[in-house]
Amino acid sequence: MSEKIDTMHLVETPEGTDLHAEVAGVVPRALAYGIDFLVRMGILFILGLVVTFTGGKLGGLWLLVFFLLEWGYPVFYEVYRDGQSIGKRAFNLRVVSEDLTPIKFGPSVVRNLLRTADIFPFLYIFGVISMAVTTRFQRLGDLAAKSLVIYDDNQRYNMTALSDVTPIAPTIPLSEDLQTAFINFALNRGNLSQSRQLEIAEIIQAKIPNHNHEPVSYVRGVGKWLLGAK
Repeated sequence: MSEKIDTMHLVETPEGTDLHAEVAGVVPRALAYGIDFLVRMGILFILGLVVTFTGGKLGGLWLLVFFLLEWGYPVFYEVYRDGQSIGKRAFNLRVVSEDLTPIKFGPSVVRNLLRTADIFPFLYIFGVISMAVTTRFQRLGDLAAKSLVIYDDNQRYNMTALSDVTPIAPTIPLSEDLQTAFINFALNRGNLSQSRQLEIAEIIQAKIPNHNHEPVSYVRGVGKWLLGAK
């Protein structure tokens, strides 16, 4: 009897809470990409008709839109639309960092630039091979950017859970580990009891001097600020 592939990704935060997600395999990712491809081609086709009707005068605009769609489309949706392009949203997928926090601009650019490597020699063969041999179905771009494509559910990033929180800018530069601690608490405090929330928030808050905020509200506020809500 064949062994079932473990598709769960587990992250233990410095505060002692466990986050988990199910990583998406080749087929749903390919289908999501297919939808995004059709969206991009549809836009280019319509714009191409406009260029034709204007006698080619807008050919430069077509090239500019092609460039923006090819490279800007995925980055925009990953960074500014909660990691979900139109195709990924259709299949309930999301791009996140390996620690299950929202992917940032730099890593998103890296993972998408490396699509040029994944696509070789044709039809994303290198990317498919990479996903097949890695335990978390990561293509080359994912490995370089330390990103994952996961199935979305209520435990994942959802800014509506922070709608009642006022963003708070940290008073000092934060290390990557400390940023992750703030973000993870902001996104997952609902999984903790009130006493545990206060305990963890006080530990995190103690690393930031010179403030008089209530610990839970402060840590959530800084977490929301780090997520881009300035």
